[in-house]
Amino acid sequence: MGSVPTHHSLELKLARRADARRIALMSRDLVEAGLPWSWTPQRVAHAIREPETAVLTAWTQGRLAGFAIMQFYAERAHLNLLAVDPVHRRLGLGRRLLAWLEKTARTGGLSCITLEVRAVNDTAQAFYRRLGYRAIASIPGYYAGRETAIRMRRDLSPGDGAPHQQP
Repeated sequence: MGSVPTHHSLELKLARRADARRIALMSRDLVEAGLPWSWTPQRVAHAIREPETAVLTAWTQGRLAGFAIMQFYAERAHLNLLAVDPVHRRLGLGRRLLAWLEKTARTGGLSCITLEVRAVNDTAQAFYRRLGYRAIASIPGYYAGRETAIRMRRDLSPGDGAPHQQP
């Protein structure tokens, strides 16, 4: 077993097409567990090529430690996926990925970010609440027609009261 990585060994960078399979497998195992695999390597590769989508990766010691996929629209952004390898959790990695994407959205003049999270995933909901997101809707059957999603939103206006993280 290696040592637990520190922030100093972490590198955030936009995904390359060669990263699509690793990202897709991480999504399947950590986000989509128990559901049909929808973020396949082909879908992730498409997101990487899409100009209105940012696929951000976090690397430590040459290994993929986490990633996030966000789509940018005219007035808002939508976080499609965020995952952090369990070995790297509770080190601020998810917060750093999200802060980078939020800064990009804010720089682009967008007003808010939305996302969906499984209703049964209390840990993820608490993570997003700590970062200023609030639940705005419950969507039965959102995931594969059988699991409820909670839609969350964060306003990006200055002085929104949420903690601002440095990317």
